[in-house]
Amino acid sequence: MSTITIIAAIANNNALGKDNDLIWHLPVDLKRFKKVTSGHHILMGRNTFESIGKPLPNRTTVIITRNKNYQAEGCIVVDSIEKAIEVAKEDAQIFIIGGAQIYKQAMASNLVDQLDITQVHQSFDADVFFPEIDSKIWYEIAREDFSSDEKNKYDYSFISYQKRKDN
Repeated sequence: MSTITIIAAIANNNALGKDNDLIWHLPVDLKRFKKVTSGHHILMGRNTFESIGKPLPNRTTVIITRNKNYQAEGCIVVDSIEKAIEVAKEDAQIFIIGGAQIYKQAMASNLVDQLDITQVHQSFDADVFFPEIDSKIWYEIAREDFSSDEKNKYDYSFISYQKRKDN
């Protein structure tokens, strides 16, 4: 049985990105993302894949798109979150890495077990946002808080959420 985790970096105002790109640069978050997702399936929408530009090393990239003719070398392409999870079901830890539409669908579908959130303690102008984390559905199980430094411009926290059993 796989654990399905949404992994995202979000701002205080739930901002995710603007113009199909990240708004901030936190090297520590990118390093952590690589460490956590390496060796696993990463599920993402087509726009997220195109903003990355290529399959990420040491991960199986699954792209979700409604475009039946879409192809990407070295990737698996499917047309729904459910099919993406089916393709990845042998992986004990599946990660959903974006974008906003995929996060919204995944959280609404009741398929996700955990949220792995990097909270950037700043608000940003954005055009895509992470869905609200409903405390009736999710509870915090771990948190590490960090201050900005010479490499990481913003204060941030790594926060893990677990889905409540009654949901």
